[in-house]
Amino acid sequence: MGEVDPAFIQDIQHRPKAASSPVQADGIPLIDLSAVVETAGSQSLGGGLDGLVADVGRASKEWGFFQVINHGVPPEKLRRVEEAAREFFRQPLEEKRKVRRDEASPLGYYESEHTKNVRDWKEVFDFLVQDPTLMPASYLPDDNEATEWSNKWPDYPPELREACEDYKEEVEKLAFKLLELIALSLGLPSDRFHGFFKDQQTTFVRLNYYPPCPAPHLALGVGRHKDAGALTVLAQDNVGGLEVKRKSDGEWIRVKPTPNAYIINVGDIIQVWSNDEYESVEHRVIVNSEKERFSVPFFFNPAHHVMVAPLQELVSEQSPAMYSPYSWGKFLITRKRSNFMKLDVENIQVHHFRLPPSQADS
Repeated sequence: MGEVDPAFIQDIQHRPKAASSPVQADGIPLIDLSAVVETAGSQSLGGGLDGLVADVGRASKEWGFFQVINHGVPPEKLRRVEEAAREFFRQPLEEKRKVRRDEASPLGYYESEHTKNVRDWKEVFDFLVQDPTLMPASYLPDDNEATEWSNKWPDYPPELREACEDYKEEVEKLAFKLLELIALSLGLPSDRFHGFFKDQQTTFVRLNYYPPCPAPHLALGVGRHKDAGALTVLAQDNVGGLEVKRKSDGEWIRVKPTPNAYIINVGDIIQVWSNDEYESVEHRVIVNSEKERFSVPFFFNPAHHVMVAPLQELVSEQSPAMYSPYSWGKFLITRKRSNFMKLDVENIQVHHFRLPPSQADS
């Protein structure tokens, strides 16, 4: 067996024992979006939403996670994706590998190597919201060349592509509404973040399949991590398994599935844009020994050329910038590069751009 990441060992050691009940997510805010879903997709949110804006701001600050209901995404759109995805993942491995991701285009299918890496007990399929999408040709700071990433669709099931493309359009509308609510909660114009997502946003959707695990006490579906992008809109089935690290006391909280709800989490980019007003929070996925699990995260990410930095409106003498600017495209492909080679150093993280107190105050 290959070398195991020490962080994974720590995760396993701190998992709840089988005899104890995990803490349920009763405290994670559940927010009703019915007041905003009727707004046309091309329009920004207007007034009369003070209570909703306050709820989103409070949830983003205190938890970094919340659930939304009455969000406007037709449930049949998700059902079609789930049904087609299950058909895809149930195929023989050699069929799925026909659309396997590679270093040139890290999209399509990927399976964890369970005998070498017990940390991620899952199979995934990734596709872009904008196809093709422009990306930097390399992670090197002085290389300004661009390349294109394109989706890889399988021949079977034939309905998978159409189902996914219909679904992502609906979730994108929701993601923009959430982004507007977050902007308002920070005292910004509702469309303040829109410009970052114009001209080739790098948003992608992942189909996660977690097969039953014969040794759930020795594995995680996904080890603890924070999402690097702006916002994640997650659909999970009724099996559940997502756990969130509560900010107030560091306790791992099980997110109990809510029918027809989406789980929203603030990513690293919003943490930087808000200058630490909102914080990206650690989360992980626990595997199940008896049931398969399926989830669909929508990773809402800006265009590759965006330089991520604290917004000037949120920086002052009393609240100096906490981060130096960084290229989102270079950051993203550096993270993707780690999927195909073992790095000698820690994978790039947003904390690498945090300014020392002396520079933040200057």
